[in-house]
Amino acid sequence: MCTNFVPTRNDQWAHAQLGVRLPPPDSYPPEAYPGYAAPLAVQSKKSGRVACGLASFGLIPRWAKDAKIARHTYNARAETVAQKPSYRDAWRTQQLGVVLLDAFYEPDYASGKAQRGAIALATGEPMGIACLWERWQPEGQEQLISFTMLTVNADDHPVMRQFHRPEEEKRTPLVLDAEGIKRWLGADRGLAQQMLDARDMPALQRV
Repeated sequence: MCTNFVPTRNDQWAHAQLGVRLPPPDSYPPEAYPGYAAPLAVQSKKSGRVACGLASFGLIPRWAKDAKIARHTYNARAETVAQKPSYRDAWRTQQLGVVLLDAFYEPDYASGKAQRGAIALATGEPMGIACLWERWQPEGQEQLISFTMLTVNADDHPVMRQFHRPEEEKRTPLVLDAEGIKRWLGADRGLAQQMLDARDMPALQRV
């Protein structure tokens, strides 16, 4: 489970790798928590064009009465995403997105107490995390784009298995490098399902 991350401000990387420009750096916070804005990349199914804009962390289904549900929908388990009411419509229509970040945090219990541990790509470059996104527009208000991170089992991952409580299942958001981001954004349902595997993630490091 990931509740906190560092949205990237590396506009040069985003443009070189994905052909997009990031939102203005002062338009989103240095660290993101549920309910905060962060840069999300999506790809048009018609044109194939990739775009990037701000979206709110924590998916708000179209049927939600208010935005409070985002406190509980920031991570979606890959094993149940197709069945859970909050996510199944976005999964069925393959509303795939990628949140762009430099690092994310998980609880480290090596000392016996929870301490925040940071994880980044071993290359030091920005990364993506596979997401689903949704539109939500309450009556009389502006439309809001929100997203949830896809998480997968990490019991056997050399880095991610070091986090969370010793007795808990190890989970990780599905981390993508630049090539993985392109594959995910353009994936059909079959490929998206195949990619939901921690063993295929790029090399990570603690920072």
